[in-house]
Amino acid sequence: MTSSAACVRAAFDAGVNFFFVSADLHWPLYEGTRKGLESLLRGNPQRRREIVVGVVSYLEEPWFGYRNQFWEVVRAVPGLKRADLLIAGGVSAGWSFDERLPTLKRAKAEHYLGARAIGASLHHRKLAVRAEKSRAVDISFIRYNAAHPGACRDVFPHLPKKRGTLLYNFKSVVRPLPSRKLLGLAANDWMPEPTDYYRFVLSATEFDGLLCSPWTPKEVRALTRALDKGPLSREERERMIRLCAGVDANQDW
Repeated sequence: MTSSAACVRAAFDAGVNFFFVSADLHWPLYEGTRKGLESLLRGNPQRRREIVVGVVSYLEEPWFGYRNQFWEVVRAVPGLKRADLLIAGGVSAGWSFDERLPTLKRAKAEHYLGARAIGASLHHRKLAVRAEKSRAVDISFIRYNAAHPGACRDVFPHLPKKRGTLLYNFKSVVRPLPSRKLLGLAANDWMPEPTDYYRFVLSATEFDGLLCSPWTPKEVRALTRALDKGPLSREERERMIRLCAGVDANQDW
């Protein structure tokens, strides 16, 4: 999600070639992304070959099976022509995964809307292990951040050595931390910058990538500079976990 269509071009210029768009639940919030893709592709049809566009639907069966929601995204973005990756969003239980998987598999087999791959955004991280071991989808998305490090226990140790499914993260950034005073920190004690939360995620080598929502081209450039710094140290990651302890703790799934 972004508030500025210019973010898409800024991301592309920075080397980003994967874009994630909602087909239904968050449709209004992806207006900037749709407009940005339209602008990126306008007058340059060859550029479509340089990017991968994933379209996610949060509908359950039987509505998910109609697949019209994916078509609506392709129709709404001139020049898009196809959806490379179809994603089942908000999968919070095994039954939801099982019910929508046949639709995804048929769509991939038929190359529906040009789709070459399928995925699932999982709201129960243990499903990622199941998806990986079964190789049912090509990519899984889970939540992992300094306030929700449970994947270190529930996912990472259980992944097979030879993996056939990509693992991406969503929700890298947590709610703003309290003041230094409330945290009991001195003025010169290290506090994470917003971009450090993305570095925290990518410091886990189990991840192949992550979703992010820069609001402006300036934030895209800040992320690029942050990634140039490389991974956080183990000490920095452990410190972030301690600082974020208790933030959104009721949603640690």
